[in-house]
Formats: sequence, C-alpha cells, structure tokens
Amino acid sequence: MLVTIDIGNTNIAVGVFDGDRLKVTWRVATGIHRLADEYGTLFLNLLQRQGILLSKIRGAALCSAVPPLVSTLHEVCQEYLGISPLVVEPGVRTGIRITIDNAREVGPDRIVNAVAAHHLYGEPVIIIDLGTATTFDVVSGGGDYLGGAIAPGIAIATEALFTRTAMLPRIELVRPKQVIGRSTISAMQSGIVFGYIGLIEGMVRRIEQELGSKTKVIATGGYAQLLAEETPAIDIVNSDLTLIGLRLIYEMNETEKS
Repeated sequence: MLVTIDIGNTNIAVGVFDGDRLKVTWRVATGIHRLADEYGTLFLNLLQRQGILLSKIRGAALCSAVPPLVSTLHEVCQEYLGISPLVVEPGVRTGIRITIDNAREVGPDRIVNAVAAHHLYGEPVIIIDLGTATTFDVVSGGGDYLGGAIAPGIAIATEALFTRTAMLPRIELVRPKQVIGRSTISAMQSGIVFGYIGLIEGMVRRIEQELGSKTKVIATGGYAQLLAEETPAIDIVNSDLTLIGLRLIYEMNETEKS
C-alpha cells in the first residue's frame, strides 16, 4: 500500500492506495505548529481505525504548499510509518514538461494536479483548484505545463468581507436562491458564489481563446462540487486529483530507480 499526503494551507489530505485503487482518504486541519509526534499519533489512529497494518505500507509520497511542514511530515513518515517518503520538488520526475519562465516557482501541488489530469484525461486540460487559493493550471495535449493563474480563494474572500467591513457578518457558503439578494446574507452569498462562477467562466473562456482550442475543465478542491453544480464550464469534478497525481509520480520514480 502507498500513503499519499497533500499538505495544503487549510487541510492536509491523506490517501491510502492499494495498487491503483484509492482505498481510503482523510482530511485533517493543517497546523503549522503541530509537532511530528502529534501528526504521527493522529495518522496511526486513522490507519488503525481502517484496519490498515503498517507492515502493508510499502511507500509514501507527499507534496506541500506549506514549506515548513515538509520536514515535519517527512519525520512522521520515517518515525511512525517506517519509510522515507518521496517529496515532490524540483528534480523529481513527473512525466510532464514545465515550460514556464521559472519552473521552481510553481507550487508542487499544482504540478501534481497537472500530472494526474494529463494522465487521466489526455487532451488539453484546465485544472481549477478551488481551495485556499483559486488556481487555474493549463496542460497541453502533449503534456506541457503551460502556466496558469492565481486568484484569492472563496474562503479568503468571504472572510475578508467579514473582517474588513464594519457591518457584514460571517456567512455560510451555500447557493443562494437567487442572484438578487433580498437580505445582507443572501446578497453576500450571491456575490461570492455567482461571482466566482463568473470568474471561472471568464477565465476558462480567455484561456481557451489564448490556446486557440477547446479544453476539458477539471475542478478539484473543497469548493469544487458547490461551484460545478452552477456552471457548464466545469466538465469533471475530481476531489482526489492531487492524491492520484502523487501515486503516479511515486510509481514513475520507483520504476526509474529499478
């Protein structure tokens, strides 16, 4: 079995693969000050609850949008799982060509998503990751990572309305009944949900115009399902895209070593 770990700004996603089948996933809150022993104890409890034996785990792979946590989770894998993880970073084989000006600037999670999307869907793809940040990544049909765009995430925008204004409340992010809000809360929900739909549709349209071709649009991240239900611009929702990409990169590098 293979453990895959995606360290995000808000959550850490953990997946266990049995071959190419994703057996189980967990999401835990990212804690920048949490110690390796705390994460290790948590991981062991999660594995035990699912009846997964440590002796069955043959490897681990991780990527991180939070650099300080790389060493912490690396220690967790070594001390608690008994394995040295593959960390996705410059120099690791990914199977795609990164054609932007400075490849080291691209977040590892964005590259991992690109690997998974290219492998699963093949044709030119736009990957929209709707997490703490909203990112758009573009991969050609030939497997070139062409670049993308970064915008504030939905949760960041929502929290900013609450913290930076005197009278607007903190709201639940759900679909409003109509675009024209009839209360402060429904107006905020409309502006956030339908505003981000407009962002997605506009960015997809502009990217396709720049490419000169249609693409398949894949959404992932915590808010993917909510927004995908509101627009035909998103073709597929794959919440496990990053974990799948980590498995693919791990297997690629293991094959190369052998």
